[in-house]
Amino acid sequence: MAVTATASESEKTRENHNPPGWDTNPSSWSQRLPLVFVALIGLGIASYLTAFQIELIANVWEPFFGDGSRIILTSSVSNILPIPDAALGAIGYLLDAITGVIGGRERWRTMPWIVVLFGFAVGPLGATSILLVILQPVMFSEWCTLCLASAVISIGMIGPALDEVLASMQYLARVRARGGSLWLSFWGVEKQEG
Repeated sequence: MAVTATASESEKTRENHNPPGWDTNPSSWSQRLPLVFVALIGLGIASYLTAFQIELIANVWEPFFGDGSRIILTSSVSNILPIPDAALGAIGYLLDAITGVIGGRERWRTMPWIVVLFGFAVGPLGATSILLVILQPVMFSEWCTLCLASAVISIGMIGPALDEVLASMQYLARVRARGGSLWLSFWGVEKQEG
């Protein structure tokens, strides 16, 4: 009887694409497309800020904090690396968007590598955003409106992205428990049941 229930559960998982034990599918388009959409908004904001930092535009829009954006975007912190920090943000958002659209509704088990890459793209960008937001008032006593908007986007993406990473990690744990190849399953070469 237990075997029948397990087979039934496996069939149900294949039919609705949800990971076993999950009510929703973290790899569904309805879960991922909003993340891709906000990543593209973040890309637009970061690209605009980069244009200011590399002097393609003379002024940066700042509706609330006077000269705060200019001060933050030309600070020593934003120029630590050879490229502007906003350019790194733009690259991160672009990676978020690209890794967000690769794969189908079952990528949590068919492409764990891309799910993990997506998680690594989203997570550090969010963590860096938190640090940069903290530094604005602490180091410079200023704020940057678009920097804050970018940080909200980055941080808001972490939870949904990590849901999908968790589903992939649970899948790989099940593969390992069954004695399957963790390496081949991670790369999607060896297909395993849910």
